[in-house]
Amino acid sequence: MRESHSPVTNRNFNCSLYSLTVSSVTDSEDEQPMSPPQPTPLQKLTSDMCNDENTIKELVTGRRVRFYKVRGEIGSGTFSRVKLAFHALTKDKVALKVLDKTRLDAQAHRQLSREISSMESLQHPNVVRLFEVVETPSRLHLVMEHAGGGDLHERICSEGKLSDNSSKTTFAQILSAIKYMHSLNIMHRDLKAENVLLTRRGCVKVADFGFSTRLTNRYNYLDTFCGSPPYAAPELFEEKCYLGPPVDIWAMGVLLFFMVTGTMPFRAETLGKLRRFIRDCAYVVPPWVPGPCQRLIKGILKLDPAERYAIDQMMGCDWLLPVEFPWPLVSREPTSIFRTLLSPESENLDEEEEVWNSMEELGFTTEHLRNNQLKDSRSPVTGVYRILSHRIQKNRGYDCPPVVRGMVRDHRREGLRAYKGLRHTSKFCVLS
Repeated sequence: MRESHSPVTNRNFNCSLYSLTVSSVTDSEDEQPMSPPQPTPLQKLTSDMCNDENTIKELVTGRRVRFYKVRGEIGSGTFSRVKLAFHALTKDKVALKVLDKTRLDAQAHRQLSREISSMESLQHPNVVRLFEVVETPSRLHLVMEHAGGGDLHERICSEGKLSDNSSKTTFAQILSAIKYMHSLNIMHRDLKAENVLLTRRGCVKVADFGFSTRLTNRYNYLDTFCGSPPYAAPELFEEKCYLGPPVDIWAMGVLLFFMVTGTMPFRAETLGKLRRFIRDCAYVVPPWVPGPCQRLIKGILKLDPAERYAIDQMMGCDWLLPVEFPWPLVSREPTSIFRTLLSPESENLDEEEEVWNSMEELGFTTEHLRNNQLKDSRSPVTGVYRILSHRIQKNRGYDCPPVVRGMVRDHRREGLRAYKGLRHTSKFCVLS
């Protein structure tokens, strides 16, 4: 059993479920007078939030939300604003999505619930991570990973179409994220360039899960029109039930076209004309787009959902064969690693040990972990754990973009071999 070096972990604590303060139970008659111990960062912060005039003022005015110091606004949506914030203990930068609860109708509440539920289930290098949910009487705050490099739409509009290699690595990451999501029966239903965020290191982060839904079976039919019309699949305009995976795949085809050409495949002045172009599948791939990429686009943007490329076919196509990730992608539920801090057997013991040591230095105890279980996103203990875990994973290369390893000599032979072995040896995703 690991020896603790924290002065507070060898004492007997009483903690409530969400309590971040601890009280010791000692026998005062047997103890000699001694100087009071220095407060841990956690103890000092919780004390300041109750007693420090400046900290209390920040909490009242919204410049601080629980443990997060709020800075400027970095984005906005129909019902939300996104602000930059810093965790007061870990000093990590986060994105704070702020929603005014008084403006949310029943449908918006359902979307928000689905968004939180989907993000709780996802742990993948190419999906924005949810750290914590903080609720106040009038607002709800989603504390998320901060990408820092803008979004794909902004990048292409300001700099033009992506190079062939950049398109490959960007699309491969989106494809990896969607494959992982579909393996958990989660459909995104709002894929578009604005919802593909970029880190400063070139890593892709799929974001905005407000229209997402989790099915008991991926072949269950859906009936709600979701997403942005330029990215909508033809079947969405038929006012009939549809399958989720082909809708996400169609949106990926539109994204790929936008990346390699800098323009949208379906453009019109009115929604009626746009709907007609999409339903007729009327688009033209510029001749200067590389042949393997043209074939991929045409394999995705097909009118009949059953004829569109499956994700495994897309991964095994000639155009993406030179792409490889510097790390293995293992699809795992995030709750599976939360148990390891309290379990003697762990698949990621080194990583968990490092996270736990960092939490001890901040003043967290084993009692905090036992009482919070690290499963509830509304717990500040869970928030600290997830932030520190994500930081360590990034430092270990978990957040690095893929690379293009060079030309493939025989596209057809290697493409066929890769496709046949994809279910077992995909270099993009290893399913548990």
